[in-house]
Amino acid sequence: MMANLISLTDKAAERVKELMDKSDKPVVGLRVGVSTRGCSGMSYVVEYAEEQRKLEDVVEDKGVKIFIEPTAVMFLFGSTMDYVEDKFQKGFVFSNPNEKGRCGCGESFHV
Repeated sequence: MMANLISLTDKAAERVKELMDKSDKPVVGLRVGVSTRGCSGMSYVVEYAEEQRKLEDVVEDKGVKIFIEPTAVMFLFGSTMDYVEDKFQKGFVFSNPNEKGRCGCGESFHV
């Protein structure tokens, strides 16, 4: 595990636990990656992780495991994963020191 690869807020960790409890299949945590899409070039991808994949980094924080796709490590290093729920949005959000900008809708970013 890389030190300070990604950290979770208390709300994010609570939401990860809730999602794991609601999963139809046995899961060991959540997987975080980035994909090429959106008006700024990249967006975050969060999905269930049933097992650790080859070359993935595993971050254990606040009692949950986050699996980081190898292609996403350089984009996520030093990020904080939070969970926000208000009248405008609901979901995981990332505070990423590597971002150089975001699109207007907030769905994608570039480094």
